[in-house]
Amino acid sequence: MADYSKTEKVPLHVPDLEELCQVLEKGLKQNFADASVRVTDCPDLTQHPFQFPVKGLCGKPRITDVGGVPYLIPMVQAHKIYNMNTVSKELELPGAFILGAGAISSRTAGMNAELMPLVLTEAEGRPAVNGSYFSSINPKDGKCLQEKYSDRFHDCDFGLLGNLYACEGKPGKVIEVKASRRTGQDSLVSSMRRTMERHYGEKSVALGGTFVIQKGKAKIHIMPREFSTCPLNTEEDVNNWLKHFEVSAPLICQTVMVSKDPGLDLRVEHTHGFSHHGEGGHYYIDTTPDTVEYLGYFLPAEYIYRIDRPKETHQIGRD
Repeated sequence: MADYSKTEKVPLHVPDLEELCQVLEKGLKQNFADASVRVTDCPDLTQHPFQFPVKGLCGKPRITDVGGVPYLIPMVQAHKIYNMNTVSKELELPGAFILGAGAISSRTAGMNAELMPLVLTEAEGRPAVNGSYFSSINPKDGKCLQEKYSDRFHDCDFGLLGNLYACEGKPGKVIEVKASRRTGQDSLVSSMRRTMERHYGEKSVALGGTFVIQKGKAKIHIMPREFSTCPLNTEEDVNNWLKHFEVSAPLICQTVMVSKDPGLDLRVEHTHGFSHHGEGGHYYIDTTPDTVEYLGYFLPAEYIYRIDRPKETHQIGRD
């Protein structure tokens, strides 16, 4: 089972929002023909296209890296099951809204799948609201099958790994990122993260939030329903096991990124996306650089919490 007994907490560098906008815009312009970054009010995230269970991304922002890829490969440790309500308490923010990227609980679903968590965790006198999506390989045709979590399941569990952003779900000031016509090799997330890494150096800056691929297409992967029965020891093994797809906009993505790992064996960026047309999974990069358009909203986290860090680790499968 999950081990919540050794959660590690590290404060992060939180730049002034206006300063961070300037840093990000300068960096994004090296990777996109058009890029603008500004401080603005968070849009109402209960509205289309987001349809989250909360209005905003603000209020005590923090991130967590739960479990990790070493619990999936080389061989799965399927007993690693976590719960969003418990995680919110570990983050010292019971009742938090949590978004990000993770894996479904195979105990709940009876299979493996990509999880796009969107959970307003339980608070005193209020049950949890699970707005998550999950994507699996459709056994009928081998294509992407995206489903709303609450249509099938009634818990707030996840499995193996999760990179999550948590907050009070309140309105407030956030960073708005617009970028289009990609000219460089980096995805939107990698470009932002590497920009912060270059500028802030040894200081760890983390962002969480959501962005929409408004135009274009993107490369994603979905894990097979069955865990690998033979060890996945190399990146090639992992890529051959994963199923890759090209999906269409609009894609609503949730991301967590950290400029520098402060010694916690982090996955420094992880992004999952869903759509209202039945496509979703683990986002890599857009495949239509000449026409792609991104619009995103982000906030720097104040703390990172490392939950159930794997004792035996490796760097394979973290793309």
